[in-house]
Amino acid sequence: MARAKRIEGVLAPVITPFRKDYAPDAERFVRHCRWLLKNGCSGLAVFGTNSEANSMSVAEKRRLLEALIAGGISPAALMPGTGHCALTDSVELTRAALEMGCAGVLMLPPFYYKNVSDEGLYRNFAEVIERVGDERLQLYLYHIPPVSQVPISLGLIERLLASTRHRRRREGFLGRLVEHQGDARQLRERRLRRVRRQRGVPARQHAPRRQGLHHRHGKHQPRADRQSLPQLALADADRLQAAITATRKIVQKQPMIAALKATVAHFGNDPQWKTLRPPLVELNSIQEQDLISELKASGFSMPGLG
Repeated sequence: MARAKRIEGVLAPVITPFRKDYAPDAERFVRHCRWLLKNGCSGLAVFGTNSEANSMSVAEKRRLLEALIAGGISPAALMPGTGHCALTDSVELTRAALEMGCAGVLMLPPFYYKNVSDEGLYRNFAEVIERVGDERLQLYLYHIPPVSQVPISLGLIERLLASTRHRRRREGFLGRLVEHQGDARQLRERRLRRVRRQRGVPARQHAPRRQGLHHRHGKHQPRADRQSLPQLALADADRLQAAITATRKIVQKQPMIAALKATVAHFGNDPQWKTLRPPLVELNSIQEQDLISELKASGFSMPGLG
């Protein structure tokens, strides 16, 4: 099987639905992912921070990936998070994602131990690449130190790149390493700098607006337009970016994942979406009322959800 084409456009960090017994709800998950793709997202970053990924086992994530593909979602649109504290778990889920044909994998550093050296992190990532040993591997490093408290340094990235290039020359290609990080609030500026792929929060709310920004300032603009954008396009981009930023500011006033789930539950008329897997808990009634009231007052909507 050939290496999947790299995803270009907006990648949504997908939240994970749980049933009342806290088991992952594959049916809701597939339905929500279809909605995201239908509403302008180019790809899906499943099993990231907002997915409550580190509250799920490798087996549960594998079953959800299988459900997505069985549900008609192309694996070429999937970039699952496969980084775990245990090296063997990272290898197992990364290998499974590649076997299913996923476009790439998003890899956290092993985050339980703090203040670890770059040498230790290098050995972890290099060992994953070595054990997977698959030329289709496209590995995206997940640098999120406010949450993981384990940063990925530029020096570490350079060493990994040098190492993989050396192995390509000496023993054949064993995968591609990619450093990638994004923030919805900076989407317009990144488009103007011709960055061609984005991730951020909350993509699931503003996929059409974010996709519009990507098409105005990304790959689909003629080169001349990207360098000298018409004033009208810039004004439109400013308006779209302002809406994205305003939504994020409203949502991040509350615990982020609980707020995202409350939003989907309300606008999709499906209260079961509020469920989080412990130790996370849902918003209280006052928090939820404040969130929904502010979103409605801002003109926010999620057409076709549910």
